[in-house]
Amino acid sequence: MAGFDFEKPLIELDKLIQEHKKYSAEKKVDLSAEIRNLEEKRAAQEKEIYSNLTPWQRVLIARHPQRPYTSDYIGALMTDFVELHGDRAFSDDKALIGGLARLDGVKVMVMGHQKGRDIKENLKRNFGCAHPEGYRKALRLMQMAEKFDIPIVIFIDTPGAYPGIGAEERGQAQAIALNLREMTTIGVPIVATVIGEGGSGGALGIGVADRVCVLENAYYSVISPEGCAAILWKSSAKAPEAAEVLKLNAHQLLKLGIIDEVVPEPLGGAHRDYQQMFRNLKETVARNLSQLMALNKEDLLKMRYRKYRSIGSFS
Repeated sequence: MAGFDFEKPLIELDKLIQEHKKYSAEKKVDLSAEIRNLEEKRAAQEKEIYSNLTPWQRVLIARHPQRPYTSDYIGALMTDFVELHGDRAFSDDKALIGGLARLDGVKVMVMGHQKGRDIKENLKRNFGCAHPEGYRKALRLMQMAEKFDIPIVIFIDTPGAYPGIGAEERGQAQAIALNLREMTTIGVPIVATVIGEGGSGGALGIGVADRVCVLENAYYSVISPEGCAAILWKSSAKAPEAAEVLKLNAHQLLKLGIIDEVVPEPLGGAHRDYQQMFRNLKETVARNLSQLMALNKEDLLKMRYRKYRSIGSFS
């Protein structure tokens, strides 16, 4: 199996275990005790490695190409999904998908960034980097949800909004700024979860929510570690140091009061056990939605206002 540098001890043990099993089968030799010892050693080492990940190592896991994406969560957590398209002004941005669905029978408006599994799909999805029409589509769907009193569920997974000339010409900054303003007044519950990358304004453009959750190995940051390193140290090679100082991982963000909840992942990352990850996230989203739906509109908006006013406060 291919893996990250910090996973090499596990890869070597996996190889050794397979070699023992193959030799045992071919030579009719009982190596069960040795194999069991190796498997116990691997389990202990796996727990040790993933319990002590650095911020940069968590960023690498957040970018793993086999992590579940927005469409995977919609398909697993929800039923009756009907995708809605277009911003009614320019086009349909396939980097940001959304539509109506049901979560345990409750009608919801769901949306999120969508990456691709291969080069062809990534080109179609623009690597999860939304254009202004994507953010305008998101706002259109949120305003529709408010009109029909439907709660909103959001999945964030983007390295950042698309920075190309066309996107800037069509008002990228304005589209994101408008979403930030309007989301503070949307009168229905909003639960947002960072499922992988949560980069800059591209993430925040659909991230102003009543409850913001972050998966254990996801990150949420004003800039990517590489971008930060290029600015501070003039070298993207300093990305691991930048990840440390940015405080971009889930537990650091929770301690700073920027997010509301850390969603546990299977050992090794969300890509290791889809079903466990789906169960964890469904419980989190459903519980938060249920709590928020018990509030009236006035209390909901007051709470959301206080939440964002308190970020970064000091005495």
